[in-house]
Amino acid sequence: MDTLFLLLLFFFSIFSSGSSQILNFHQPFPIVEPAPGHTKLRLSREGLEAIEKITNPIASVAVIGPYRSGKSFLLNQLLSLSCDEGFGVGHMRDTKTKGIWIWGTPIEMDIDGVKTSVFYLDTEGFESIGKSNVYDDRIFALANVMSSVLIYNLPETIREADISRLSFAVELAEEFYGRVKGQDVAFEPAKLLWLIQRDFLQGKSVQEMVNEALRRVPNADGDKNIDMVNQIRDSLAIMGDNSTAFSLPQPHLQRTKLCDMNDGELDPLYVKKRDQLKELVASIIRPKIVQGKSLNGKEFVAFLEQILGALNKGEIPSTGSLVEVFNKGILERCVNLYSEKMVALPLPLLEESLRESHDRSRDEAMQAFDQQHFGRHHAKKSVLQLDEEIQKVYKNIIMQNEYQSSKLCEGLYTKCEDMMDQLQVLRLPSMAKFNAGFLKCNHSFEHECVGPSKINYEQRMMKMLGKSRSLFIKEYNHRLFNWLVAFSLVMVVVGRFIIKFFLIEIGAWILFVFLETYTRMFWSAESLYYNPIWHFIVATWETLVYSPVLDLDRWAIPLGVILSFLILYWRCFGKRKHGSQWLLPLYSRNKDAQNRPRSD
Repeated sequence: MDTLFLLLLFFFSIFSSGSSQILNFHQPFPIVEPAPGHTKLRLSREGLEAIEKITNPIASVAVIGPYRSGKSFLLNQLLSLSCDEGFGVGHMRDTKTKGIWIWGTPIEMDIDGVKTSVFYLDTEGFESIGKSNVYDDRIFALANVMSSVLIYNLPETIREADISRLSFAVELAEEFYGRVKGQDVAFEPAKLLWLIQRDFLQGKSVQEMVNEALRRVPNADGDKNIDMVNQIRDSLAIMGDNSTAFSLPQPHLQRTKLCDMNDGELDPLYVKKRDQLKELVASIIRPKIVQGKSLNGKEFVAFLEQILGALNKGEIPSTGSLVEVFNKGILERCVNLYSEKMVALPLPLLEESLRESHDRSRDEAMQAFDQQHFGRHHAKKSVLQLDEEIQKVYKNIIMQNEYQSSKLCEGLYTKCEDMMDQLQVLRLPSMAKFNAGFLKCNHSFEHECVGPSKINYEQRMMKMLGKSRSLFIKEYNHRLFNWLVAFSLVMVVVGRFIIKFFLIEIGAWILFVFLETYTRMFWSAESLYYNPIWHFIVATWETLVYSPVLDLDRWAIPLGVILSFLILYWRCFGKRKHGSQWLLPLYSRNKDAQNRPRSD
């Protein structure tokens, strides 16, 4: 029974611990921990909860330095915590702190009238056993970017290696902190605090000691490593306004028993200097500013995720990856600016016009990026990336322009083709009407078809129009000849039996005889088309059939109906009202002849 109760209690404790939120934040939490392989970093959600709940602007103090240099003890002293309740302090050869830890309860401070939550961060020491230099670089880079105050905790003195560690801070300064006045910086630099834990400075102030360490070292042999460190020295000297130095004596000779001592047992000078250090940190700390605004808890966590992703990118952490992160949003806005300009163009356009619009829009996007981007040297990669993205959009616009041009020219070509087909089957063949339609079609295509497809469709259009013109001319004389023959016969019938106007009948007979008899006696059917008489007939026909005022082909049926109605009216009612002589000369017979006796 007792065993069953213990098992139930065990499973309940596991379930409740996995599902409940953190209730006690008065303890340290890991926020960044080493990934498998101990070369890259990953976030620890447990510690991020302590940050996400903060709604005030956040500032952070990070302590970095070699392992076993007393960083965790220093943080406990700054937070007025004992070793039992504060950060873990180790005395063994291996490092106690893994990754980056945060004290869960922030210190509330009033900074320039703004209520600010200040977090303290403990970092894994450099040069510990079983780690690579790349891992140390990532720890230092992340602490440098996250913190508002970066305490560089160094025992005894400043070594060449300690200065080399600051190469990343120098690169950050060169990339981000030299922005144009009045513009937002990506993030404000951390205040660098050189903390030298040493009892005797040999008559020098700690600032003089730092300045001496940052002086250029003679390099007569041209050693590349010395040159690199000298460059870092020069940059750190320029960043002097953003750094300060402070010395802190040893708290007690028995370092392994420090956690068991209270302030009364520690060196009084150490206690005094420690309190001065607290005041110095409080005086220089400011809320973390990213792109012109302070961050609350959730924003700080999002910023941390963004930075960690950039630092884990590639084999070694670089400022270039950070530059890409901060320029990503700006790059997207500039690409969108270019896209909006190009999408608004009324496609299709001439290739030259499209290229000019592309150049103008690209220049505007590049100018906007140049005004807003972060980074000096590594920003070139972002510029190249922006140009690549613009070229991708431009290629899509070119394809759209080609499609719209092809669609427009195809529509105009089809419209002209239909028009030519209609002109081929005119009821009344007219060269003048064909030429008018030909010119109208050619003019509309020439002015309305634009874009890269115009050249191809122009060639197709010329072939189609030429073919249509040749076919029309070939059939025109033949159709007109047959139509005039039929017309002459129709007018013979109309003049003889309907209107009974013998002049019409005679004219129709003359036309028929000329076309069918005279031409066959003197000319062939083809030679007729070159005869001046035929040209006169054609000119008369063209004048009657088509003019800008009257298109007889279109109005032939309505006019035929009206004319038939008038003839019918005249035949039925005209004679009764006006007699038979109102149109002269008419076919008429003497009425008395009907009564004349028939002679044998």
